Amino acid sequence: MITGREAPAASRRPLFWEPTNMSTYPASCPRSEELFARARKVMPGGNTRTTVFIDPFPIYAERGEGCRMWDVDGNVYYDCINNFTAMIHGYAQPEAVAAVQGQLPLGTAFGAPTQSEIDLAELLVARLPSVEQIRFANSGTEAVMMAIKAARAFTDRPKIVKIEGAYHGSYDFAEVSLDSSPQNWGDMPASTAYAKGTPQGVLSDVIVVPFNDIEALKAVFHVHGWEIAGVLIDPMPNRAGLIPARRDYLEALVETAHAAGALVIFDEVISFRLGYAGAQGLWNIAPDLTALGKIIGGGFPVGAVAGRAEIMAVFDPTRGKPALPHGGTFTANPVTMRAGLAAMGALTSKAFAHLDYLGAFLRDGTNAAFERHGLSGRCVGLGSLFRIHFTGNDIVDYRSVYPSATERRKLNLLHRGLLDRGVLSASYGLFALSTPMTDAEPSSQPSMTR
Repeated sequence: MITGREAPAASRRPLFWEPTNMSTYPASCPRSEELFARARKVMPGGNTRTTVFIDPFPIYAERGEGCRMWDVDGNVYYDCINNFTAMIHGYAQPEAVAAVQGQLPLGTAFGAPTQSEIDLAELLVARLPSVEQIRFANSGTEAVMMAIKAARAFTDRPKIVKIEGAYHGSYDFAEVSLDSSPQNWGDMPASTAYAKGTPQGVLSDVIVVPFNDIEALKAVFHVHGWEIAGVLIDPMPNRAGLIPARRDYLEALVETAHAAGALVIFDEVISFRLGYAGAQGLWNIAPDLTALGKIIGGGFPVGAVAGRAEIMAVFDPTRGKPALPHGGTFTANPVTMRAGLAAMGALTSKAFAHLDYLGAFLRDGTNAAFERHGLSGRCVGLGSLFRIHFTGNDIVDYRSVYPSATERRKLNLLHRGLLDRGVLSASYGLFALSTPMTDAEPSSQPSMTR
């Protein structure tokens, strides 16, 4: 993997800057407060998307350009979350804008396929050696859902193995043990519900294992191998700490699953932004199925399930009802396909080298700052992704980074402190960089308006 560490030391300048003449949130956002009051009358908690809520009210966006977002009060932010990793080129990417503008007069969606889906499918298949065929969807959640269902349809088995604490969207089977806590921990993870009302049948068909633990994985397959359809894994699971999988663990996972006749499903909805061929290209691992989303849509709703032709045949309708029927009114709509083609085309090897350099620069700088100030903490990740943990523990899995009350308070202070300095991040310490970002000096950045 290209890390960008070869960049000359003289060019390693601060990526963030101190704003001037500004008041702090929430006082700086009266218009957002007004909009939230309106939203609460027509949406539960004024919210359609749990992840964007912050207390006492969210900041409402008005526009974006490059790596910056402007809110409805005129405040400008350096966006280091980029719609939770989706906007890898930031906002208003010229190529994507031109592609969308060219498609809009021709139609936004049809009850028929268009060439645009073939064009994007060909690009993605060419980038992923493990993939022979692809099928589009409307979200990462749907992509993971269809990958799980495809594994079941292909193997005719019911159970799925997943990693404790890993997020894979809002499909109920994929949500199991997403936020397990010390109150329900045992020696081995138990299948625990994330949403109230989750049926027991869902919990019974999901087996949860700790991350990077080869022996635990083998033990599960020894007992349940005959009924396991597949193993669902994100090779660098964000909600489980953004800890990279060990290569030997992934190799053992593939070997163990295949020996039992089960499939390996890579969730690359987020990790596909790690390299030209995604995380599987960096680790040189060939999963049976891959779920994609976010960056492949160029800023529009998208998802995809991809894999070997033999497995993807469960979707094939040319011989009558397929083993796994699947449709969607806006699936593979040409606006998304054209925007995605433009965005992916701009993700060259050079673009990834730039993102790798910025990510390494910030991870190294953050870890150096922890050491310099004598603080317990660690910044982890790869490529354009990094996450901050306020812990002195060895970081190996979900439980090792599960935050205490004190650590949660520190994360909240970090999030709010960055917000007051005009930097957007996730409230739980995740950062996702974009190609328009540079390591330019603060004087070359636009001044804050608030």
